[in-house]
Amino acid sequence: MTITTDTDRAHLARVIELAHQGAGEVKPNPLVGALVARHGEIVGEGWHERYGGPHAEVNAIEACGTADLTGATLYVSLEPCCHEGNTPPCTDAIMQAGIGRVVVASDDPTEKASGRGLGILRDEGVEVLVADGELAARARLLNQPFRKHARVGRPWVLFKSAMTLDGKVATRAGDSQWISGEESRLLAHTWRASVDAVVVGIGTALADDPQLTARPDGILAELPRQPRRVVFDSLARLPIFSQLVSAADRVPLTVCVSRAAARLDTDALEAAGAQVLVATGENEPARVRSALDQLGASGIASVLLEGGPHLAGAFLDAGEIDEIRLFLAPILLGGRTARDPLEGEGVERISEALRALTFDCDRVGEDLLISARLREW
Repeated sequence: MTITTDTDRAHLARVIELAHQGAGEVKPNPLVGALVARHGEIVGEGWHERYGGPHAEVNAIEACGTADLTGATLYVSLEPCCHEGNTPPCTDAIMQAGIGRVVVASDDPTEKASGRGLGILRDEGVEVLVADGELAARARLLNQPFRKHARVGRPWVLFKSAMTLDGKVATRAGDSQWISGEESRLLAHTWRASVDAVVVGIGTALADDPQLTARPDGILAELPRQPRRVVFDSLARLPIFSQLVSAADRVPLTVCVSRAAARLDTDALEAAGAQVLVATGENEPARVRSALDQLGASGIASVLLEGGPHLAGAFLDAGEIDEIRLFLAPILLGGRTARDPLEGEGVERISEALRALTFDCDRVGEDLLISARLREW
């Protein structure tokens, strides 16, 4: 049964809004918001505030204090859990509170959930309604990394790049610093802080000697943890004296190599503190998927892909770019050999092109930020 009333829609919109307040605090758990209402009026609200802490449903019920919740309605942005984890099952708390009706914005695709909690509630006589349409889509978009990782075991991939008006990301000599403005670069650092890992290719690592840390205020951020740095380096060429390797004892570093990498070089990287993964496959897209499978198995659910063009093209050919954010800067480079943002094999016909599901533009300082969502999980 799906929702039909304006009150239900308004309360579901509110729990989606509440869920955002847990951003950055609950990973690897999903963002979830909840509220309890009687006769259409809100009695208590809550959200999942931190990993290992009470879930949104429990917080919303506890916010109701001593109110009698018999027959009340619980609204929640993600279906309630029914398994024992760091906290008891939310279905138990719902039934103990006497909740008579549960309205859910989106499903939980994990194997341990996937409708089981809703089935338990229905078996206990609780009326269950599930949203569809625009509200359901908004709720799913809250947790795209969680959803992709649950469904296919690989991390959700956000590709970020900065390009000129003529679509170039570096000059013919390879210079790329800086195409985008300061405001854009600071915003990109907040994206780094929001993901589990930042990914570049060996070409970018050799050319720029980056740190790949999250510095949203222009300095090394005081974050609970920095994202893992990941370098796709088929032949293990990353220098031991690079900034990436030098900081491996403080900020995690993974180097994804192929079987062609020399054992002496991979041993040196591991001795310096880097994790080395061997990506298998007959071509680059296959090795991308192999590496992502291994990263996903280690708990990485979201990555920010920062290039370069060669690696970004391999990710695109592998079908593993879920969202794109491009900064378009008001400059021109020209040059037949200047670099494009995406290389790889691409497609032969326009009819084969991957079309974005959504497409948005925003002004960031002097730049234009173009955002496109390619897949929904």
